[in-house]
Amino acid sequence: MNGGTTSTVQQVTPELRQWIIAQAQAGHPAQTVLQSMKASGWDEDVATDALENTLRGHLDEQAVANGLSPAVPVPDAPLDESPLRVDAGDRIVDVLMEMHNPRVVVFGNLLSDEECEGLIALAQPRMKRSLTVATKTGGEELNDDRTSNGMFFQRGEAPLIARIEQRLAHLLNWPLENGEGLQVLQYGPGAEYKPHYDYFDPAEPGTPSILRRGGQRVGTVLMYLAEPEKGGGTLFPNVNLEVAPRRGNAVFFSYERPHPSTRTLHGGSPVIEGEKWIATKWLRERRFD
Repeated sequence: MNGGTTSTVQQVTPELRQWIIAQAQAGHPAQTVLQSMKASGWDEDVATDALENTLRGHLDEQAVANGLSPAVPVPDAPLDESPLRVDAGDRIVDVLMEMHNPRVVVFGNLLSDEECEGLIALAQPRMKRSLTVATKTGGEELNDDRTSNGMFFQRGEAPLIARIEQRLAHLLNWPLENGEGLQVLQYGPGAEYKPHYDYFDPAEPGTPSILRRGGQRVGTVLMYLAEPEKGGGTLFPNVNLEVAPRRGNAVFFSYERPHPSTRTLHGGSPVIEGEKWIATKWLRERRFD
């Protein structure tokens, strides 16, 4: 394997991609492969891009060969250069953590205290026991796994809602009209949402009717409006990650196909003390009406 002398002349060839795949199939960790490429003269940025793109494409080919649907484009923030902060249009947002597999980003300062209070005040008169989508019928149903109270806003229903939705569209480079209406949830002591996936299971009979409105879900933003004294984190059990529910912060995650291989199994841990309020925004493939 031969590298060029500078990043401007180095070309990622089919032979290099084949070599990267062979190393992965042999069980070599990605960091070991990257170090080998650098030792052979490859620029680190070129090598990193080649490694990530090749392995991502290879995994997608394997998934399709195994009968899964192809990966689709998903929302994401501009984090290629690992910024500490990112422009969300009307607000500068902190980047507190990012993970690539699964794709999870924790944002700080996404909402102000006044915006958190405003969302709760707008939602409170309409709160009732939360429902989940019934994928067997395409409707809604009570679910013992979800013990919260909640309500939905229509997209753009109030100036505050419209401002937050526009901020998310800018931050995640995803069309505003591809978003579902904002949902606000309240969790008291003992309330939780057991681990689940946000995409709609293709095997369920009600899924085709659900998908007629905007296609699959491809991303989720959970915004923390009020934090409990104890408990209530957002748990990703497949990767042993729990995000603390700090007011004004948010966790974003995306899923490029409706399958557990996305590793986006997540849940709301039980609130132990105090009260948790969150606002959830689900993002679809296409315009959601």
